[in-house]
Amino acid sequence: MELQETPASAKKSKHFPLTPFRIIRGVICLSVLLSTAFVFLIYFVPVAAVLLRLFSTLYSRKVVALLFGLWLGLWPFLFEKVNETTVVFSGDKVPPRERVLLIANHRTEVDWMYVWNLAYRKGCLGHIKYLLKKSLMKLPVFGWGFYVLEFIPLERDWVVDEPVIKETLSTFTNPQDPLWLTVFPEGTDYRQVCFISFLTNNHTVQFAESAVYDVTIAYKNQCPTFLDNAFGVDPSEVHIHVRRVPLDKIPESEKEVSKWLMETFDFKDRLLFDFIANGHFPNEGTEEELSTAKCLANLVLVMAITGIFIFFTFYSSIWGKIYVLFSCIYIASAAYFNYRPYPIFGSVNEKLNKILRMKSH
Repeated sequence: MELQETPASAKKSKHFPLTPFRIIRGVICLSVLLSTAFVFLIYFVPVAAVLLRLFSTLYSRKVVALLFGLWLGLWPFLFEKVNETTVVFSGDKVPPRERVLLIANHRTEVDWMYVWNLAYRKGCLGHIKYLLKKSLMKLPVFGWGFYVLEFIPLERDWVVDEPVIKETLSTFTNPQDPLWLTVFPEGTDYRQVCFISFLTNNHTVQFAESAVYDVTIAYKNQCPTFLDNAFGVDPSEVHIHVRRVPLDKIPESEKEVSKWLMETFDFKDRLLFDFIANGHFPNEGTEEELSTAKCLANLVLVMAITGIFIFFTFYSSIWGKIYVLFSCIYIASAAYFNYRPYPIFGSVNEKLNKILRMKSH
């Protein structure tokens, strides 16, 4: 059961008119987001995601989550403070700074971006991993970011995707690895059934409180596009409902998982119909408003880091420019082929530590 797309003739006007001021402001915001992303990628990836990963995957991921969490924090600032979009949370609370599995509905091209607003409040913004089309990994700059944050590329063919998913998740067996795995199942597609079944029955990847969090996103007025967000014309309100589902409530067999997914989306549709009728989800107000001071401090820090490295890029010696060139080449090729360095030194240290622990016993 799915909600029907609003016909073009029935679509409402935007919440705010697209004025020259909003166009200029949107272009400035997108320029800032793109330039800061580029600078963070070319200067931090070789150290945090390559060199450090040779010694420790865990600490590499923690540093990447910290650095790129700063950049991702610009998006909730854009949505809630610049565009003045009200984001309202309801239902159950997601535990802060924990590994979780989120299952969300997919109504528009920006649903995944509003999950950042929840993660930001939980201190887990850099922990998010999405499953996305493999072609998106080839986008310049943003595709590089998807690669660094270890989003999982999919061909939309379970025979091809299964080994990729298993290989990726097998590197997250350490409970200390930062992980907010977010899935957007579409109905009872066989690939999605297989994936949910695999995740919930794969005990090597542990999530907080042995639970899955079912997230339902709704928009006041109408579903926004990416450009609506960029120019701040829609949405006026975003409502996010969270439902905690204990892991033992999710069946094991693929047939039963298919039935469970159907029931889950029936529940989501009822929530969305009630939202249309009432204008809100039940039990609202479970999360606090973003701190303006925190958002501004994050913006200043990101802009300061970007400014320093831009200055370095233009006024450094030839070796600085060579570093930038080779960094771009490496990131573009690594993202295209989805290549990651193997933690050679880290694996040696782990083996030595195991030997020492065995001798101590």
